[in-house]
Parts: sequence; structure tokens; C-alpha cells
Amino acid sequence: MVTIDSLRREDRSSAPGWRWIVRWLRRRLPTGLYARSLLIIIIPMVLLQSVVAAVFMERHWQMVTERLSLAVTRDIAAIIEIIETYPQNSDYSEIIRIARDQLSLQISIEPDGDLPPPRVKPFFSILDGILSDEITDEIHRPFWIDTVGNSNLVEIRIKLDNKILRVLTKRSQTYASNTHIFIVWMVGTSLVLIGISILFLRGQIRPILMLARAAESFGKGQKPDNFHPRGADEVRRAGLAFILMRERIERQIEQRTAMLSGVSHDLRTILTRFKLQLALAGDNPDLHGLNDDVNDMQTMLEAYMAFARGEVEEDVGELKLSEIFAKLESDFALHGKKLSYSIEGDDDISVRPNAFMRLVTNLASNARRYADRLDIEAKHNAKWLTVVFDDDGPGIPEKNREDVFKPFFRLDMARNLDASGTGLGLAIARDIARSHGGNVTLGDSPLGGLRATIRIPA
Repeated sequence: MVTIDSLRREDRSSAPGWRWIVRWLRRRLPTGLYARSLLIIIIPMVLLQSVVAAVFMERHWQMVTERLSLAVTRDIAAIIEIIETYPQNSDYSEIIRIARDQLSLQISIEPDGDLPPPRVKPFFSILDGILSDEITDEIHRPFWIDTVGNSNLVEIRIKLDNKILRVLTKRSQTYASNTHIFIVWMVGTSLVLIGISILFLRGQIRPILMLARAAESFGKGQKPDNFHPRGADEVRRAGLAFILMRERIERQIEQRTAMLSGVSHDLRTILTRFKLQLALAGDNPDLHGLNDDVNDMQTMLEAYMAFARGEVEEDVGELKLSEIFAKLESDFALHGKKLSYSIEGDDDISVRPNAFMRLVTNLASNARRYADRLDIEAKHNAKWLTVVFDDDGPGIPEKNREDVFKPFFRLDMARNLDASGTGLGLAIARDIARSHGGNVTLGDSPLGGLRATIRIPA
């Protein structure tokens, strides 16, 4: 008995096969919009032409061939009837003339003999089958045909009572030989239509590609000045929405930068008054704690300003990874610590130079402060720039690895990533990486400490 549960089990058992087919098609089909659009146009056109060629053309071809073969067969039957009914000359000249002039058939009457052995029929010959059937139905005599020998002629031999009638006729009289003209026109027209479709598709796809490049450039921190919405209405609306979004983001960044700069400036003015009053108060042991607080405030203000400077627009330029890592290696050597680096791929990178230097320096400084060894591995390919920092320090607990990217977050135990500041080091680093369209992530290092990974588009 078939139940709903059994049907569901069967559906589940057959589902992996369908998923495998879908995955196979996804791997084989192109992923680009331009190529997929071409397939949407070409595949239906090819299928339509295949159906037309297989159904209409086959029926037309067979019907015309049947009628032509029937006409030739009846002409031959009439000649046989004349030869056997009416007396003829010894050389059959009169009937040969009539067949040549009136029926366009070349005939000859040969002495009695045997027909040649049957020839091997071509595999895809429609003429052999139709012509043989018509001769069998109309003449009812032994015969032999050759449709393969001469491409322009068809030879037919029919055994009469005491003679053999040999007939040569043009292939076009027995066979629909001009059908290929329709196929040529159909295929030629399709190629022209495909060419026109390609031109129109390129014009429609180009604005989408321009929008994608503009969004990618903006994600990397670059400003595409030459982008203008083009193409169809939907693409224009998407391009206009991108421009408005970009302007809103830029205004938000400018407002945040201005706010931080203003706050830092105002606080620095007040801090300067504090420092002046403490200086006028002289060397008073009771004011040492206040001096420390003022120094802490000075550090916080510097962190504020560094965070604000990270938001300022900077033009993209060229940097060499080897020069950056060489400076870091010298800095580590001055502090009695070891730094090693390796670069795979192109040494030149296109980034915002000052921002990227700060990004790398922040991560390296954190490692230098709490570790004795730092290994840097950079991989630069056509799509991504990946820089991995591995140190042998105390590391960061996994539960706190996202919290340390929050501004002013400081660890109470284990490792304080910004002991001399306010906890903005990693916040600035991630902010710079994301302004380039990438990110900074933390993980476990094979050296036993912390692994920091920078990944930005190349």
C-alpha cells in the first residue's frame, strides 16, 4: 500500500540526484550576465530551428521527394507500356527520342541479361527508400537503382521479358535537392539576428558593468568621478540610487570627522588651561595625581585625533610591501625583537598610502608590545591582498576578539592591546581596512599567540 510517508521517502531519496544535476549545470554554465543573456537568446533560437528542421523540413522533404519519384516512375511505366504494346524500330530510336525530348529521360534498351547486384544503400538516404517503393508499386518488375554513383544522375535498370531498360534521369527530377536553400537562409538569418542581439546586449550590459566597477571602486575607498547613470530605466535608477547612497555615506563620514575634530579641539583648549594652571602651581606633591590625569587626557585626545584623521579622504597611490615590512623589521630590531616577512605575488599595491601604513603599523606595534617574534606573510594576487601577522604573545581570548575592535574597549586581563592609549588601535585598523573594501580578523597563531589577518581587494 502506497502511503504519503513512503512517497515522501521516495522524493527524499531522489532529491540528491536532482541536486547533483543542478550543481553540475551550475559548474558548466557561464556565470557572467552577458554570457547568460546570450544563452537566453541563442538556446531558444537553436531549439526552434531544430524543431522546424526536424518536423517541417522533414515532412516537406519527404513529400516533395515522393511526388517527384512518383512522376519519374510513372514516366518509366509509360515507356515500358509503349515498348511492349507498340512495335518499335530495331534500334528503338523513336522511343529514345520521345523519352529524351518529352520526358527528359535518357534511356537505352540492352539485350537480355542479369541485373547488377544490389548496391549498399546509404544510411541517411531518403531517395533510395522512396524511389524503390514507387517502382515496386507502379511497375511490378525486377529493378536495380544507383543513387550514389554520379551525384547529378540517378540510374534505374528494369528487367523486361527479353531485355533490360536502362534509364538515366537527373537527381533533381526524383529528389527535393533545393531544400538546403531554406536551411541556408534560416541559419544565415539566425546568425544576423544573433549578431544584432550581441550588439544590443553589449549596449545594455555596459552600464551595469560600469555601475559594478563604480561600486567596487567606492568599496576600495576610491571615488569614481566619471560615473554617470546610463542604459535602461531600471539600470539608471540603480545608478542614481548608488550615487545618492555614496553621497550620504560621504556626508556622514565628513560629519563624524568634523564632530571628532571639533570635540578634540575644544577639549585640547581646556586641557591646555589645566596644564598651564598646574605649571603655575609649581611642584606640589598633592598635584602629581592630577598631572597623571592630564597626561591620560592628552593621550585620549591624541587617540581621538588619530581616529578622526582615519576618516579623511586620501588619494590612492602606489606602495611597496617590501619597503613597509623593512621599516617594521628595523623598528623591531631597535627594540631587541625579531620580525620576518615573506611576499608572494606583486610587491606593488594600490592603496591609500598613509592609511595603509597606519593599518599595518598598528597591528605590528601591538605585536611588538606583547610578543618577542612576529612573522608576516603577504599574498598579492589579481583579486585580493592578504597580509597575515603571527606572533608568539599571550593572544586574545576568542570571546573577546570582536569586542577589541570596538572603540575604547580595553582588556582587563591577559593582553591590553593599547596600554598607552584608549583602546582605539584595532578600531582604527579595522576602519581603515573596511574603507578599502576589506576587513581585519583575529585568530589563533601557529606560534602560540595571536593571528591578525588583513584582506582587502587588490
